[in-house]
Amino acid sequence: MKNIILIGFMGSGKSTVGKLLAKDLKARFIDLDEEIEKRERRSIKSIFMSDGEEAFRKLEAEMVGEASALKGRVIACGGGVVIDKNNVERLKGSGVLIYLKADLDTLIERATRTSHRPLLEGDDPKEKARSLLETREPLYEAAADRVINTSGLSLDEVVLSIKEVI
Repeated sequence: MKNIILIGFMGSGKSTVGKLLAKDLKARFIDLDEEIEKRERRSIKSIFMSDGEEAFRKLEAEMVGEASALKGRVIACGGGVVIDKNNVERLKGSGVLIYLKADLDTLIERATRTSHRPLLEGDDPKEKARSLLETREPLYEAAADRVINTSGLSLDEVVLSIKEVI
């Protein structure tokens, strides 16, 4: 089985859906952000704060390389993985990229449930998210083999939709 790679903006459900999908398919699940945190022994937020986004993106690219070498995995990527064209090429070479899309209000509501979103910190998280999404959405669309709109769908419905398109 080729890898099933979930891409999309923060709050789109990549990690949650990925775990459920992997369980359903009896496949191994990899969350790239969690793997980076384990390896670095610190949070993504801490990496951003102490080393900056560029250092984080380098760690992310290393993790993409490692995960892309594996087979039969469900992989949840960080929201910014598509910024680096090399990441996209490696991921596409190892499996099918599924863009979990949602409307801005849904993404904001989901993403602000936790405090580990360094790119949304500050006075106006909704405006920051809108700006980031405006930049990234064309990259998600271009990278994706399939697009699934998760707005208004239950987790089970998203998993079923992914299984139907793979």
